Amino acid sequence: MTSRTDYCGRLTTADIGRTVTVTGWVARRREHGEHLAFVDLRDRTGLLQCVVDGAADLRNEYVLAITGVVRARPEGTVNDQLVTGEVEIGETAVEVLSRAEPPPFQVDSRVDVDETIRIRHRYIDLRSEHMQRNLRTRAKVNSAIRTAFERQEFVEIETPMLIASTPEGARDFVVPSRLHPGTFYALPQSPQIFKQLCMVGGIDRYYQIARCMRDEDLRADRQFEFVQLDMEMSFATGEEVRAVVSEAVADAAEATHGVRPTDFPEITWHDAMDRFGSDKPDIRFGMELTDLTDVFSATDFNAFKAPCIKGILLQGGAEMGRNKLDQLTDRAKGWGAKGLVWIKVEAGGVLNSPIAKFLSDEEGAGVVSTLGASEGDLCLIVADEWRQVAHVLGLIRIELGKPPVNEGGLHFIWVTDFPLFEDVDEAGNAVPAHHAFTMPHQDEVDSMLDAMGDREQLLGMRSQAYDLVLNGWELGSGSVRIHRHDIQQNIFTMLGIGPEEAQRKFGFLLDAFRYGAPPHAGFAFGIDRLAALLAGEENIREVIAFPKSQSGADPLTKAPTPIDDVQLDELGLRVLPPAT
Repeated sequence: MTSRTDYCGRLTTADIGRTVTVTGWVARRREHGEHLAFVDLRDRTGLLQCVVDGAADLRNEYVLAITGVVRARPEGTVNDQLVTGEVEIGETAVEVLSRAEPPPFQVDSRVDVDETIRIRHRYIDLRSEHMQRNLRTRAKVNSAIRTAFERQEFVEIETPMLIASTPEGARDFVVPSRLHPGTFYALPQSPQIFKQLCMVGGIDRYYQIARCMRDEDLRADRQFEFVQLDMEMSFATGEEVRAVVSEAVADAAEATHGVRPTDFPEITWHDAMDRFGSDKPDIRFGMELTDLTDVFSATDFNAFKAPCIKGILLQGGAEMGRNKLDQLTDRAKGWGAKGLVWIKVEAGGVLNSPIAKFLSDEEGAGVVSTLGASEGDLCLIVADEWRQVAHVLGLIRIELGKPPVNEGGLHFIWVTDFPLFEDVDEAGNAVPAHHAFTMPHQDEVDSMLDAMGDREQLLGMRSQAYDLVLNGWELGSGSVRIHRHDIQQNIFTMLGIGPEEAQRKFGFLLDAFRYGAPPHAGFAFGIDRLAALLAGEENIREVIAFPKSQSGADPLTKAPTPIDDVQLDELGLRVLPPAT
């Protein structure tokens, strides 16, 4: 094979006159006269036009080595869309390194191809400029993260992939043991317990780019297996953790975008829900939720006799037709609202609404004034309990206002003081919002047991947990951990976990805490999600080399597949027939 001297996408006018050898795949072939053809050769750096004599037998995706002289393109043939658009290779000699059958789709970003077909033939899809760019963006993210954590004196430690099954909120993927029939390992949902053991072991500052597995339903920002940046710090507060993570994320953004973000504002969970109706607020646009409860404090309109009334303003929204408004109302009801009130501000300040006759002049003026509405605007109002109002209006806000993922720049925000519990089960036990090792808020540690039996008080308790959000996507979560035995036992009691069950499920961590556990806190964020956002992608599968499809199947390897009886016998397993 002829040795490569240069990459296709790096030749410029400075190389004119040089004899070079380039290698790659045929992206396109265009006939030029009876014998000559223009062959666009593609490698990972881009395209290069080669003028080839006798190219009739060259086809798309053939692998070639082309040797020739770099020369300026003839006048009028310069391609401004290519870095190499001012030059071409002439006087060429071609070596066919590998022939190719016609591919199932054209390797061209201008051609839209079904995603399942792309994943089935991922080895071809990876040749595209789109995937090459995305995977290199991801590589820059990983490199920047490692550099940032090493600069801040963190130690990279690899934790086990075969562990005991522990309750972490999602289903485990389990692995049967051949040497211990009837028993199973679990694949880690996260390295949570092991990184806390590292803190007990005096590591002080740990990090890992960890592969994790969760058997949960898939969506655009979720796969069965995912990669996260996992970190933990001893003798650290939540504020210190957030500063370290912000530094690493800023490095990743600078490495991929060339601009370093410096603004990482913080907002409490309650304020995020109150203002944006979401615990992962997209702060690239306005349309904040505004409280209207006082406006209707003396209303005669029964639908507004509710504990909480909020509204959002859609500027220029008065042009929205009745069909679209009816569809929006139906969606609001589907999200749990009792209804959705819309008010159009028309010429002269006239209010057009199905409920206009039920509103007093003061109430109508109060809505317009409080929301800051002007002629041509649309006011949308929901009345109910606070949580329900915030939830529904938050979804409507995203529905009507969210810009595409690659518009508006990078807007990070930390959300803090999450609820400690997300629900109470039928037995009256609290359900943790994060995990059982999250430290309660400092103001509520001493009185936490007083909340038992009181659902509202339980749901009102705060934790020292925090999330990092980027453009409306939750990148990751973290918290200050419980390191005191008495607090941990109180949490277990509130969760309905007795001493024996706690020892059975978490004994190796609890035993370690008996030997001197330092105060510690940590965080983990999804590298798939961060890389997708930095690449301007809506779907994390676009930054994963070999993803699963939306159904969880792998069209490339056909996984999951059955295993043969010999393997089943070795593992002591039998497969039940499908349920009917």
